[in-house]
This record gives sequence, C-alpha cells and structure tokens, in this order.
Amino acid sequence: MPIRILPPALAAQIAAGEVIERPVSVVKELVENSIDAGASQITVEIRGGGVEYIRVVDDGVGVPAEEVPLSFQRHATSKLDSPDQLDHVATMGFRGEALPSIAAVSHVTIQTRPHGETAGFRMALRWGEPLESGSEGCAPGTTLEVAELFGNQPARRKFLRSAQSETARVQELVSSYALAFPEVRFRLLNDGRASLTTPGNDQPREAVLAVYGSQIAENMLEIHAEDPDTGYAVEGFAAAPSVSRANRTYMTFFVNRRLIQSRMLSFAVEEAYAGLLQTKRYPVTAINLVIPYDEVDVNSHPAKREVRFHNDNRVFSLTQRAVRAALVANSPVPSLAAPSNGFSSFGNFPSSSRASGVVFPASSGGGAKAPDIAGASGAEALSLLGRPAVPLRVVGQLKMTYIVAEGPEGMYLVDQHAAHERVVFDRLLKRREEMVPASQPLLSPVSVELTPSHATTLQENLEAIATYGFQLEPFGERTYLLRAVPSILAPDEPGKALIDILDMATLEGLTRQKEDVMAASIACHAAIRAGQSLTEPEMSALLEQLERTPNPHTCPHGRPTMVHFSSYHVEREFGRR
Repeated sequence: MPIRILPPALAAQIAAGEVIERPVSVVKELVENSIDAGASQITVEIRGGGVEYIRVVDDGVGVPAEEVPLSFQRHATSKLDSPDQLDHVATMGFRGEALPSIAAVSHVTIQTRPHGETAGFRMALRWGEPLESGSEGCAPGTTLEVAELFGNQPARRKFLRSAQSETARVQELVSSYALAFPEVRFRLLNDGRASLTTPGNDQPREAVLAVYGSQIAENMLEIHAEDPDTGYAVEGFAAAPSVSRANRTYMTFFVNRRLIQSRMLSFAVEEAYAGLLQTKRYPVTAINLVIPYDEVDVNSHPAKREVRFHNDNRVFSLTQRAVRAALVANSPVPSLAAPSNGFSSFGNFPSSSRASGVVFPASSGGGAKAPDIAGASGAEALSLLGRPAVPLRVVGQLKMTYIVAEGPEGMYLVDQHAAHERVVFDRLLKRREEMVPASQPLLSPVSVELTPSHATTLQENLEAIATYGFQLEPFGERTYLLRAVPSILAPDEPGKALIDILDMATLEGLTRQKEDVMAASIACHAAIRAGQSLTEPEMSALLEQLERTPNPHTCPHGRPTMVHFSSYHVEREFGRR
C-alpha cells in the first residue's frame, strides 16, 4: 500500500481519539475551558451517560463572535502565545485541541456572549463541518451542547460502558473539580435530575460536605504544609482512619488545582496511613499540591491526566509528611456515638482537640509513675504492671482479650494485644532513633534454618534486624546462628520468634518501609496475647502506657486498639433516651 496523506476528516477523527476517549473526556475539556474563562457558575447536564447529550453552561468571559469559528480549528488557543509559556502553564487547557476534537466526533452547538456585548453568537457543527452560524440573543457566558457522541464512529461507540457507568465517571469528575474550586458553584444534572449542587462560596469544607455528605465530611481532617524555601505546599483534606474504602477511587489529587492521576502520590498517602489502616483499605483524600509552574510538566500526556515533577522526592516527602502529621494529630477513636443532627455548617468541623481530647481523661496527680511495660516481654510485662491510678477506670476483662474501661464520655473496649503492640512498637521506634539497640544475649547460640524466601527476606532486612537487637551470623547456605534477640522478646523459642517475624515482614514488606515493618513484626510477637488473663493493676498500667504513645488509637498494623460506646448509645439501648 503506497504512502499517502490521510483525508482531513479521517485525520481529525484519529486525532480526536487521543483527547476524547469517552463522554467524561468531553465534560473534562469543557469544564476546564469554563474554569479558564473565569466562570463562577458551571452547570453540567448529561443524558444517556453523556453519549446522547452533554450540555455545559458557564457565566465566564464568553468568546467574541469573530473568534468562534477559529476556536474549532486545530491548535487554536487563547492560552499560549509563545514557546516560553510551555515551561509555566497556569491554565487548565493549553493545547487548542479540545473543541475541534469534540466537534470531529459529534454534533456541537455553541452559544456565547462576552460580557458587555448586546448580542451573542451561535454556531452549529456536524462531524467537524460547520452547518450554520449567526447572531443570537443569549445570557453572558458560554453554552456548549454535544449530541450523538461517536455517532460517526460506531466501532468506538460500542466499546463504551453502560450509561450508568459513564454517568458515574462524569459524576466523579465534576465532584473532583468542585473540591478543587470551592469558589465555583457546580451543578450536575443527570437525565433531568440534579445529582450534585455545591454552594460556590469559596469555603473548601462546605464543598467537601456537598460532595461527600456529612458522614464522611465530619471525619475529614484538614491538611496544610508548606516549604517557604522552595514554594512547595500541600493543602486539602484526608479522612480519619475510621473512614476508608476498598479501592483507591476516593483518593483525589490535584497539582495547582489541575486534576491528575499519580501512582507516586497514591503511594505517598498510603505510606502516611501505614499502621493506621488495615490491609487493602484505602483512604478518602482531596489533596492539592502547590508547585512552581516551571517545576511541573503538564504537557506529558495527551489527555492531561498525568504530569511530571522536576523533583519527585521532594513532592513525595512533603505529601507523606503533611498527611501523616494531620493523622497523628487528629485521628479519633472509633465510636458508636449519637447520630448526627446534621452538618449544616463547617463551624462544627472537628478540630484536633475535639478529635482526641476525650479519649484519655487526665489522670490524677501525685502518684508514682506507672511501670514501663514497653521494654518487657509479654510475660515480663505482667510482673511490672502495678500502679492502680489510670487515665480510664478499668471495669474488667472480657473473654481474656478486651479490657473494659469507663471514661467521662462512656464505655471503652480496649484490645489488650493491639494496645500493648502499639506501646512496644513506639518504644522500638524511639530506641531506633536514639540508636540504642537493646539485645538479650542467649546462653547458647541457636541454629536457625531458613527457607529460601525467609533467607531472602533476612538479607533484605539484615540492617534493620540488627538495629532492633538481633545478632546473627551465617552458618551454612541458609542456616544462621542466633546469638542475641531484642530484650523485649521472651527468651523461649527465639528461633521460632525470628521466623515468625520474617513471615510478617514478607507479607507487609511490599507496602511499608522495611524498618517499620520489622518494628511492627517484633512488637506483634512481643505483645501480650489475646486469651491472657490480666489483673486490674496490670490492665490499668497498660492503659496508662497506651495513653503516652503518640498514636494510641491503632496498632502498628492498622487495627483499632479501642472502640468507644458513647453514653448516649448505652442509655438508648436501655430505653433511657
């Protein structure tokens, strides 16, 4: 087949496929144009998942009549006028391909009127070819209607998903931009019914409420961190660990308020939640990164879904630390509390003090310091626990697994293993920072034969293992002599303890930092077990040690250490409310 130039119509359809993949692509391009036009109100209407009909109305600056035909030509844009601007793109759109790409695969009608003009302009196109145009009365701003999407490309159309699935994508997109632009009033109509309306009052927390509802919004924690030296900043919201989802759909990221997808940012946030969420649970976030325009490349993806950063490590570190700081400061105890009376304003948004202040009431002064159980093994800890004065009043033990305690806000059930695990874990991290490994030499070295997978895990974590007090030396191909163990471990069966810890490190090592995995594994093996009977002084001292940890609400593996039953809940169950 000879080489030849493609017909213009076919070339336009191929080019359109790079930008317009499905109805949500159309909505994205049109909404971004409305934002760049300075709109304060944007209404999106779809029918049939957007395949049948899409309509986007804004009150932006509008387009002069003489420029409307030009806007449907490829590479025509008002957002760039020199190559130098590609290094610091500050707009949502910049390629000049959106309108011609949409018009190439649909019927498009545009009505627009600049502010100050007495009349507007209307133009209709079919598969990219103009049909009619002329003056027409309309409100200031721009209205774009798109019908019969992919009507000239049945092969593309048949690969679209169901109307419900396409609608969900549009809903997700509009909701995301509503979070990024709280000063814009968004309205989404689906087959004539309003499915989203935001206030547009420039209050980010009220935008969160409109998008997610009160149940999630009440548990969203505000994030703000900046680096004045570089101009980098992180802002937005992240949900408390008590609110999580089974996939990453609810993790939303923006760069300079541009909606993006980034595996690196997802991993940074997941690292921030390490030890706070259970395995295969993901947080709800809406995070915007403020980055100097010349340090981010927004021109690396045809549909603008991905960006490239000049300094990946700086972006990762700032995001991870900002989210982690908010979580540690604000994470509440899981609670069975009174039902919400509504979330009418963000004046009731939970602050740091509200989130954690009622968890552990202050203990009475004047008593001796509680014995330190963090540095003892599970068996030794029980002999060190002794002081009866506690932050929460111990009532008893349930099934030799849960400590029942009373506080000013109701009843608490504390998982004794998870609680002690958190205490031991935090002590291990402190010793690691102080470079003080606490080893307990064995009377005689223990020979430990490892499987190939255990041997690989050991080699990968050898430095971390030594940091925590294990002393090993090779004694054959996969055999090691164990000469010392961390002092918090019971001396019985040290070889089994090492293998158990390697097992846990193997399971968790793909998603968490190696040092934290090792500390969590050692803490789990050293902690008091479920089914172990505790005396009241032992339970009281454990609760006081838990109170002193930086994050007392979850164990290192993300399970809650306690559950709160509010006074309201208890009284309601007994018919007193």
